[in-house]
Amino acid sequence: MRKKILTVVPMSDTYKEKLEGIAKDCDITYSSYEDVNREMVQEANIIIGNVPAWMIGMSGRLELLQLNSSGTDAYMGVNILNRKTILTSATGAYGKAVGEHMFAMLLSIQKKLHVYRDNQNRCDWSDEGQVLSLTGNKVLIAGVGNIGLSFARMMKAFDSHIIGIKRRIGECPEGVDELHTMEELDDLLPKADVVLSILPNTPATRNVFGRQQFKKMKKSAIFMNAGRGNAVNTEDLCNALIAGDIYAAGLEVTDPEPLPQEHRLWNIKNAVITPHVSGDFHLPQTLDFIADIAVENVRRYLNGEELCHVVDFQTGYCK
Repeated sequence: MRKKILTVVPMSDTYKEKLEGIAKDCDITYSSYEDVNREMVQEANIIIGNVPAWMIGMSGRLELLQLNSSGTDAYMGVNILNRKTILTSATGAYGKAVGEHMFAMLLSIQKKLHVYRDNQNRCDWSDEGQVLSLTGNKVLIAGVGNIGLSFARMMKAFDSHIIGIKRRIGECPEGVDELHTMEELDDLLPKADVVLSILPNTPATRNVFGRQQFKKMKKSAIFMNAGRGNAVNTEDLCNALIAGDIYAAGLEVTDPEPLPQEHRLWNIKNAVITPHVSGDFHLPQTLDFIADIAVENVRRYLNGEELCHVVDFQTGYCK
């Protein structure tokens, strides 16, 4: 019986040809996030892309769900995926886009470009005083995966010392000077000039950064978050920013999200916020990276080979 493949990820003709070449005995449907419907999802044996979780509904036909995101939390709940379904993520596709975004955000904060932009909007020709240097920082990265390593490489070009945190100690990745586990986080925070969280949404990572952690940071430290908003206690962060416990925050994700218009975080001068956009498809190369991962995993699956980026349902991380 011919397997049915559904893809909602926008693919160039080049990647469509690759997919059709490795899946000659399959029926392939190209749809979109806007047009996909529950019937398409229920009939598919293989899905490429983040279809609405409610459409899956424990489908017994679905053998492989290849996400276009590195985050998997939307599909980890009960009554979504049949446990016989293999879930794979697009881990590795977003390092360039998110890493560059956070690097730009850091530079903006250190040079107060966001403050001068606010002044420009008020036609205010004011000198905002001293700034920080991008050179020679100690950078603590909680979650040294593809995104963290991309950011680390950029910071190494400016003579930074990179301290990485992972769930398990292994070989220290290239570009990382020290590797530690989450149990050592509180001891490492006082050393860091920049703290970047790229933690996913798992039970073990919720509210990792709270009042106690912000108190341990340098008053000149910049805290940044590009993982999941709920790794941070937002009220504690607001209090730390207002009190001057830390210098500033650069947030690509928040909790709650979207951030309500009335939330006080919007009006804190030393907070820079972007609305969770760095990991989207705004950087064109990202789509190619996703398509590379997806097509290769479909090829491997159809040939009975080991897949890349298989998600562990217990931890939410890739195995």
